[in-house]
Amino acid sequence: MCQLAQVSRAGFYRCRQEREPEQEELDLRSMIQQIYLEHRRRYGYRRITQELRRRGLVLNRKRVQRLMQSDNLLALQPKAFVTTTNSRHECEVYLNLARRLKLTGINQLWIADLTYIRLGREFVYLAVILDAYSRKVVGWELARQMTTTLTRTALERAIAARQPAPGLVHHSDRGVQYAAAEYTNLLAQHQIIPSMSRPANPYDNAACESFMKTLKREEIDAGDYCDLEDLRQHLEEFIDRYYNQVRLHSTIGYQSPAEFEQSLTPVVSAAARMSFFRHEEDYQPDDHDLASRSEPQSTPQLIGIDESPAGYSLARCSPAERASASPAMINSATK
Repeated sequence: MCQLAQVSRAGFYRCRQEREPEQEELDLRSMIQQIYLEHRRRYGYRRITQELRRRGLVLNRKRVQRLMQSDNLLALQPKAFVTTTNSRHECEVYLNLARRLKLTGINQLWIADLTYIRLGREFVYLAVILDAYSRKVVGWELARQMTTTLTRTALERAIAARQPAPGLVHHSDRGVQYAAAEYTNLLAQHQIIPSMSRPANPYDNAACESFMKTLKREEIDAGDYCDLEDLRQHLEEFIDRYYNQVRLHSTIGYQSPAEFEQSLTPVVSAAARMSFFRHEEDYQPDDHDLASRSEPQSTPQLIGIDESPAGYSLARCSPAERASASPAMINSATK
């Protein structure tokens, strides 16, 4: 062959060695495109890199990013954020407990939120409840009206699916759908402790906000739905079968929520630990206090009203008067 082509044997083998990396890169591009299509353009280069590593390949994320850019494999991008919270109501407001919790397992802190979805010529609304430890969606509901019935149904589904022990903290914003008596009575019935964010401060609810952004970018903005039932079926497919079971989450070590929960060591259900505003020690649940009752108590079990933020008691509270409110609360109320 070399004589017929008038090519030296050294040149033939040199050319053959140069083609091997090209074939390896073609195979890698093919795998990247396959993963990209399997996840319907939802994965960016970081998650595709993790998925390739799970399949046994050792490579750098910058290489994956370069190959995706050259092949024009762009992930879906989010749209502008629109607020849906109505916190101007006369219902009771609860103290923010989520920012003081130290989670050690599932069913210790649930976070809830609402969002809107544009469907043809109307807007529909979605209520979601996440487990803050595993990032798993434990309950959701879709409806045409943003009422307390919507959020209550999502909560009832979450309780039925998880059967949480008493002491679970439920965190949400101060929207009327979560502050209404119909909703808080259901929490009290199952011994769930309510917690609410400060006005215009969504950081304690960031995990649920992140899920909403992912839902909009990877499913809603990429889909075309005929009616409400069609949208419900797609949400069930995305949330229950894809997001909870398949999609990799960076916060939990690039595992799916279901895989992460299965990897947890089975332990006796216990409440999360909590630190108060003026104490460095961690709050211990009641069963720990009963076991150590014979020992001297250096820290009170409950924080006093004088140790709470101005105008609030420990659990249930109403907004304080302007004269006694803190500057941050006054600024938030006047916005």
